[in-house]
Parts: sequence; structure tokens; C-alpha cells
Amino acid sequence: MPYRKIPLVPGEVYHVFNRSIAKQPIFLSQKDYQRALEVISFYRYPKPPLKFSKYKQLPAAQRAVFLENLARSYKPFLEIIAFCIMPNHVHFLLKALEEKSISNFMTNFQHSCSKYFNTKNERTGSLFQSMFKAVRIENDEQLLHVSRYIHLNPVSAFIIRIGDLDNYPWSSFRSYLNEGNVQSFVNTQVILNYFKSIQDYRKFVYDQAGYQQKLNIIKHLTLE
Repeated sequence: MPYRKIPLVPGEVYHVFNRSIAKQPIFLSQKDYQRALEVISFYRYPKPPLKFSKYKQLPAAQRAVFLENLARSYKPFLEIIAFCIMPNHVHFLLKALEEKSISNFMTNFQHSCSKYFNTKNERTGSLFQSMFKAVRIENDEQLLHVSRYIHLNPVSAFIIRIGDLDNYPWSSFRSYLNEGNVQSFVNTQVILNYFKSIQDYRKFVYDQAGYQQKLNIIKHLTLE
């Protein structure tokens, strides 16, 4: 991975995102998305004793025991505040807890997804753009705005309708709403502490949906 001029500082929160080369779809099935969720949870720990590909080869009972031991023996080296997996890119809102934690997490995530995709599709070469982008969150207002932006991504890209956002399974939004299939690895309280209730946060997200869609259309036309 290329050298990053601006360091990612422990204790700071960053909006981290990357997309596939040539914007090609890389998550093609529910199995692909589900595996990506598992990779996220797995590699939030520093240096797991097994690579994810080896972990997946274990019988189900052994995988459960491995995860229990992993959680008992290691502390996560970053906090996952929000995320969204899209067909050809990913967004994360991450708090670095250790030096190089975000870089190591993204390296492991991208390498695991690339190896899986290439093997499955008889492909070689890089899958993601050479360096992920990371923007430091500078204040509370920006923190809330970015969490909303991430959760609205499937609507902004016209992948789903706004009425289906609560049920989009490949982001952390359902965890914020405390719906089914929530991801226990997401720290929702960083954002929800700013709101009186879960429904207040839901309204905060939904109220911006139409405006964000318009911005996405303008951006697309400008780039073209």
C-alpha cells in the first residue's frame, strides 16, 4: 500500500472509504456481502492467530470457539462507528485506538476481499484502488453528518428506495435502529448519545435523503 503523508492518529475519528478499480461491482451476491461483514468483525482485532481464509475452513463449532477466544484474548484496535458496503465501494467511520490500526484494518479487509473475489472469478491483480481515502472528523457536527451520509449511501445511489433503508442489511443502520441482524461490533453510542431516542436519529437520517440524492446526481453529472 502506498505511503500516506498524513498519519492516522490514535484517538481521532476518520471517514474512510475506497472503491474498486474501474468502479466494477465486487460484491455480487448475498454471500459476498455476508462474508465482508465477517471480515470486518474479524479484522478489528490486531494480528488474529489465523488468517480469515483459514478461519473459514474450520467447522462451525470450532469457529465459534475461536471467536470467543479471540474476544477474550484481544481488544479491538479500532472502533467501528458506522459502515456501509456498496456494490463497488465501502464506507467506514472509524476511531483509531492504536498506531496504524486503521491502515492495518483496511489492508486486511481489502486483501481478504481481493483474494476471495479473484479466486472465485478466476481473476488476478488488484481489486481496490491503490490507497484508501481517509478524512479526519473535525467536530461533532461533521461526525453526525458523515454518519448520516454513510447510512444514506444506498438511497443516494438509487440502489434502494428510501422506504427500504431500514431493511438494508449491508450497513450499520439496522444496528442503530436495533433491528434484526444487528452487528455487535458497531459502537452505535458514539452517535446515538447526541439524540434523545433512536427514532430521533432515524428522523435525522431520513430528513436529508432527498437532498443527498440531488447532490449525488449533480456530482455524477459533473464528473461525467
